Amino acid sequence: MKILVVDDERVLVKGIKFNLESEGYQVEVGYDGQSAVELARSGSFDLIILDLMMPKIDGLQACMRIREFSNVPIIILTAKGEDADKLIGFESGADDYITKPFNILELKARIRALLRRAGMTQQEAGGRLAAGHIVLDPDERTAWKDGERVELTAKEFDLMELFMGHPGRVYSRENLLNVVWGYEYIGDYRTVDVHVRRLREKLEMDPANPEYILTKWGVGYYLRGKD
Repeated sequence: MKILVVDDERVLVKGIKFNLESEGYQVEVGYDGQSAVELARSGSFDLIILDLMMPKIDGLQACMRIREFSNVPIIILTAKGEDADKLIGFESGADDYITKPFNILELKARIRALLRRAGMTQQEAGGRLAAGHIVLDPDERTAWKDGERVELTAKEFDLMELFMGHPGRVYSRENLLNVVWGYEYIGDYRTVDVHVRRLREKLEMDPANPEYILTKWGVGYYLRGKD
């Protein structure tokens, strides 16, 4: 799957690119509306992510121009959240709309949903995630422990989905704050510790001796991979 990301915030683009490539997507980037149109015309993309406010031409104009020659799914990113702005975006040809600051996991979920609608889902997208007695359904955002339904908060689910989607990969507290809470989140690393503790209490058979949600001392947290 090939995705085009265009936004004049280079740090944000770098973060989105890193996270999408870690999911196996190919990612190309641009930094203004004109380059978005040119790249969309010359490249073969499965999905495009456009910022609303960009130099040269804005995201809405870029979206309308892309729609003249392509039906590729388009997600608009914007700092604006009013319903009127969303309607304008949809009327310009956008398929979805996400307000900044956003959770990168929410963006990934929106991408999966659009690709499914377009019939281009990655093989593992939309399937349940399992680790021993722990099961997560990313689409329905439901979780089970040994066959019994467990209620997770939104952030607990996002954190567990990240772990289960990348078993064996160790994430520092800073990584987790950036990915799950967002790059603009101002918070304490203890927030991560509290959420990991709650996940262990809800999902581990013995929270005091966790089998799956593990700590790499001095580094961070990870989900145990396959033995």
